[in-house]
Amino acid sequence: MRDAANRPAYLDNQATTPVDPRVLAAMRPWWEANFANPASIEHAMGREAEAAVEEARAHVAALIGAEAREVIFTSGATESNNLAIKGAARFAAGQGGERRRVITVATEHKCVLESVRDLAAEGFEPVVLLVRPDGLLEPEALRSALEVPTLLVSVMAVNNEIGVVQDIAGLAATAKAAGALFHTDAAQAAGRVPIDVAGTEIDLLSLSSHKIYGPKGIGALYVRRRPRVRLAPLLSGGGQERGLRSGTLPAPLIVGFGEAARIARLEMALDEGRIAGQRERFLAALEAGIPGLRVNGSRESRVAGNLNLTLPGGVDAQDVMRAAPGVCVSTGSACSSASIEPSYVLKALGLPEPEARSTLRIGIGRFTSPAEVDRAAAELARAWQGLRRQAAE
Repeated sequence: MRDAANRPAYLDNQATTPVDPRVLAAMRPWWEANFANPASIEHAMGREAEAAVEEARAHVAALIGAEAREVIFTSGATESNNLAIKGAARFAAGQGGERRRVITVATEHKCVLESVRDLAAEGFEPVVLLVRPDGLLEPEALRSALEVPTLLVSVMAVNNEIGVVQDIAGLAATAKAAGALFHTDAAQAAGRVPIDVAGTEIDLLSLSSHKIYGPKGIGALYVRRRPRVRLAPLLSGGGQERGLRSGTLPAPLIVGFGEAARIARLEMALDEGRIAGQRERFLAALEAGIPGLRVNGSRESRVAGNLNLTLPGGVDAQDVMRAAPGVCVSTGSACSSASIEPSYVLKALGLPEPEARSTLRIGIGRFTSPAEVDRAAAELARAWQGLRRQAAE
């Protein structure tokens, strides 16, 4: 492991965030002093662990404006998305429901797209809507798709590659007016934009701890209680989490998730204001070194920490990253980084393949310093300039 002095500038906070030291401190006792199973309520240590889990559940619920009993702990947003989409479809089918259409968007995370497509083998009709060039879903496109009776609509709140913020409240209301359930993957939205499930028509909402400075391996699914949303579980087992997600609850991870949610709710406005300033500082410095840089996605409707940048001159983004080893950035979703294909999100925006291959994703976060921003911008600019010179020789 590198020490802090030699660590690269980390600008990949959409892929994951560092664990906040306050979160680490909250977790530690539940590995050392009290390691009991939260389901072992026959003894004192088990009851203490259960109480810690329920306190954390309340903090996660407060972050999104839910009741604590509407929060189901999972292993992360991927599992939550699968449970929401497949669980809702399978429960409805098991009850004899006739609706078979399931709608999502071309720029969704792959776990949503694959969950929707998997349902085709079970007799459902997957519909994948296109987006505008700015990455936003046209409301009329959803209304048109909903003319066929629809079971479920799933739209990501904040895109994990281009950072655009969808009008989730409006889209949820449109879905609800058509009699469909509405799910949103809010892994990139929680702690960055206000969320109030009680004041919207959102039925199901997915969260991930490691996107809000909590530990990896823990997430949650909000399941609306009134009117009640019913799901078929993906796992068989001991019936934990209201029978929706069986398995021993990882108390240390849940406590960490709860603390991360508590901090995010209290410090979100301060965080986002500071991060927005860092983003503009970085962009100005990079534009000075790389004339012709282009920002992808809506400039107005986006989270503070995200920049998706196409480099001019046909320089491959992977080459730039190799030439700038002191900077940690990415070309797209970490879940798709093994693919040699350019980002499907950028292709959905209409970017030609050469431009998609010349695009970097920048993620600025809570712990990004001005010095890191300046160092990263300078190194990326030097790398691009060097590659351009090589190409001209």
